[in-house]
Amino acid sequence: MTTDITLHGATGYTGALTAEYLGTHLPQGATWAVAGRSRDKLRSVAEAVVAAGGQEPKVVVAELDDPASMRAMAEDTRVLISTVGPYLKHGMPAARAAAEAGIGYLDLTGEPQFVDEVWLELHETAEASGARLVHACGFDSIPYDLGVLYTVSQLPEDVPIQVKGYVRANLGPSGGTYHSAVNQFASLRESASVAKRRRAREVRPADRSIKGGGGLGRTEHDRGWAVPLPTIDPQVVLRSARALESYGPEFRYEHYAHVKTTRMLAAGALGLGVMGVGAQVPPLRALLLKAKSPGDGPTPEQRAKAWFTLDFLAESKDTRLHTRVSGRDPGYGGTGKMLSEAALCLAFDDLPPVAGQTTTAVAMGQALIDRLHPEILRFQTID
Repeated sequence: MTTDITLHGATGYTGALTAEYLGTHLPQGATWAVAGRSRDKLRSVAEAVVAAGGQEPKVVVAELDDPASMRAMAEDTRVLISTVGPYLKHGMPAARAAAEAGIGYLDLTGEPQFVDEVWLELHETAEASGARLVHACGFDSIPYDLGVLYTVSQLPEDVPIQVKGYVRANLGPSGGTYHSAVNQFASLRESASVAKRRRAREVRPADRSIKGGGGLGRTEHDRGWAVPLPTIDPQVVLRSARALESYGPEFRYEHYAHVKTTRMLAAGALGLGVMGVGAQVPPLRALLLKAKSPGDGPTPEQRAKAWFTLDFLAESKDTRLHTRVSGRDPGYGGTGKMLSEAALCLAFDDLPPVAGQTTTAVAMGQALIDRLHPEILRFQTID
């Protein structure tokens, strides 16, 4: 019998959190599995889920360097979740298996180069097989992608729209996230080359204007600085805008970190500068990577104090709109919940017939907002 959802990478830090939530929130009669390379470690995850009151998963051994096992895993499930990062190093086998099997696929990547490589290699395969490849299904980039969708849905469809997003957060990165960030800094040139190849092949709307942008300045809704964030989030938002005509004939999105003080601004710039320079030099990069193990993560006490607030300021002709998305423990407990609900949405909700590499707003949209609000993410219209 085909399994409804399979979680590959369940023994990692975020994978274990995802397994616990997913196992305790499956609908009646649903089936699921945990997958990875160590049967013993997977059994330990399964036992922890049962101890938390969840449904026991099937255990599946699937190793990244064994294509046959990856293919068998994908062919025996309807939705495959991958939490095996950094994705630039480890992510392609699961994405390829899902694309070839024609199933739903979700991951947590915040690595633009990986997303572009998947599009170049697998988008056409997924379109032909009917697979839905949905990346960035955690704090990157669900709050931003669905937050803009929530905002745009309250505005007219036939006029230009501009949205500015300002995020404030209190959270610390896990080892896996930290390693992904260092590796991204180390491969900036290669990432730019891959992005250029995608732009050369990707068909974009000819009759609509979709743009990003923004520069350093003051925030418009509160005191502090607006610092442009070159993360994957604005890329995801703009891809949703290109695919959905409801974003209007002209759409612009600007994406910022909201920094309260000049001192915090300077400290953040210094930290990013050190990481950016160090990542380019192999010996320094090795030292940076030793600072955190890929399996490390915040303690439960640290996660309990984590939060984020994401404010969107939108303008559309004569209309101005302020919306907000907020949540607790966005990086890990929250991310595991977002990822799980996205998988449940793909597996069980009535959704548009989308195929290929896509986004949460396009593939799931309002159905996923309804699943997340208000227990996991709070969507608000401020004025």
